[in-house]
Amino acid sequence: MEALLLNNVVDPFEEAVAYETLWAINGMTEKKLSELFKFSKSLPSQVLQKQKGLIPSEEILDIENAVREFLEKKQKQFSVCIYGDYQYPESLRKAHHPIELFYYKGNLDLLQTRSVSVVGARKVSPQGISRSTRLSKELVEAGFTIVSGLAQGVDTAAQKSAIENKGQTIGTIGTPIDSYYPKENKELQNLIAEDHLLISQVPFYRYANEHFANHRLYFPRRNVTMAAISEATIIVEASDTSGSLTQARACISQNKKLFILDSCFKNKEITWPANYVKQGAIRVTCTSDILKVLNP
Repeated sequence: MEALLLNNVVDPFEEAVAYETLWAINGMTEKKLSELFKFSKSLPSQVLQKQKGLIPSEEILDIENAVREFLEKKQKQFSVCIYGDYQYPESLRKAHHPIELFYYKGNLDLLQTRSVSVVGARKVSPQGISRSTRLSKELVEAGFTIVSGLAQGVDTAAQKSAIENKGQTIGTIGTPIDSYYPKENKELQNLIAEDHLLISQVPFYRYANEHFANHRLYFPRRNVTMAAISEATIIVEASDTSGSLTQARACISQNKKLFILDSCFKNKEITWPANYVKQGAIRVTCTSDILKVLNP
């Protein structure tokens, strides 16, 4: 399939239409979608063709036409990377439900660099901001690309620090790639899309047509993706209910390194750090502790 993509036989836009059509089928879930691709390296268009034999053709054709019309209005705003493309990172296959396709803006080559996720609370303490900023700066100086989710708090501090210190950063968002959340980070997101790399796995059509309450489900999914594309994840500060713990679980399941700052263990209001150390996470006090593990 890689050869097909390299020879431009495959139309990325048509594959995006097929993939989003599959997402838009009534009752489709992340698990069900993943299982459709599980036992083959089929393209989305090939999987969709098989589904047309199982679902009334008129029904699925109506969805496909609606998706195509919707995406045609947006196709100049993004690029598409499909499983099988030589630039698709093989590490994404470590996710429990691997994504077959994602949208991006910017330099896709950054996915081939050594990268570390720096994540944590949205409502972060001043000390947490300081730690995120310093950690990102020192990791950039050590040659790492900073991955984060463009959320308020730790994410914003880490990604701004990477840029300010002449490093590279990958923003992995939980909304369609042409949306902004939070709105306050619109300028930062545009800068990352232009000079670094912005990626999203959120389907445009389904996102626009489903109940808004379902939108929250895309954020933990992007954390799983962040864990997969990163060599390691560092949690700076997080509550017992933080979305960062989704990424912690993903790290453990993907056999990736998970680092937890010492300050988290000193917070008597949370219990999660000790639980993750039992599962293999590493307690660290400074960047040099992390680099000793990543650069033995």
